[in-house]
Amino acid sequence: MRFTETAIAGVVVVDIEPRGDERGAFARLQCPEEFAAAGHPFSPAQTSLSRNPRLGTLRGMHYQSAPHGETKFVRVVRGRMFDVALDLRPESPTYRRWTAEELSAENGRALLIPEGVAHGFLTLEPHTDVLYQISPAFQPGHEAGVRWDDPAFRIAWPAAPALISERDMGYPDHPEPSRHEG
Repeated sequence: MRFTETAIAGVVVVDIEPRGDERGAFARLQCPEEFAAAGHPFSPAQTSLSRNPRLGTLRGMHYQSAPHGETKFVRVVRGRMFDVALDLRPESPTYRRWTAEELSAENGRALLIPEGVAHGFLTLEPHTDVLYQISPAFQPGHEAGVRWDDPAFRIAWPAAPALISERDMGYPDHPEPSRHEG
């Protein structure tokens, strides 16, 4: 696996390194030892699948509130999506900034998203299936989110969503950060 840092601390692009022969290819998708050696320790406690039959489905921007924050490792196993990580850690130098990658079954790319960073995606093909590996395991009642089109973040989605949940549309605007003069 190849680990590439993004502009957001802790958000890492992980590319597979398939080994191929006449039968096809084989690639390691996740290995706690390789993640730790790359400086990103991650051992998933839960694996989930998001099936998205419609082109233009938007899910996000989701996170788990403290003290139940999650690290997510996200990969597309069928189809293609625009995947976004939004830094919501107030102490971070990249607070309120986002990064995005196109993930597809074809490119095999994945995104590691640390605790305190919201996640969302827009499907770029119908029948896009997304595999999540999460640590620690999901804790009901601590779900949180910010609106996908909140002007505070100015996320440049590649298209308008065709399908989005009422919950995801209903998150309030994120408050402007307080400014104090020193």
